[in-house]
Amino acid sequence: MLRDFFLGFIKIHVLHHAAQEPIYGVAMIAELARHGYNLSPGTLYPLLHSLTEQGYLTRTERIVDGRIRKYYIITDEGRVALHEAKRKIAELVQEVLEDEQGGGPSPTPPM
Repeated sequence: MLRDFFLGFIKIHVLHHAAQEPIYGVAMIAELARHGYNLSPGTLYPLLHSLTEQGYLTRTERIVDGRIRKYYIITDEGRVALHEAKRKIAELVQEVLEDEQGGGPSPTPPM
């Protein structure tokens, strides 16, 4: 179950960075590692392909140092999904932190 949660976080992280500038696999692996997500190319590239197939990213190719590098850019559909994810994340974090800090609703006593 944790793997599913983390993959969701990673997808949001990828969309976030793709909204800021074109991204590519090796750079995203390094960026995600900075946040404690140690992904192999065998995990990240299928995720990028999936987000592309779902219409959240688009892919372009550029030649860098004589090799083809695939860059991913967020689409309008991806921006909508990212916006909705951010809204839901903010709501969830606020609720969870309120409960942890004792500011949330009182638990209902058992009957």
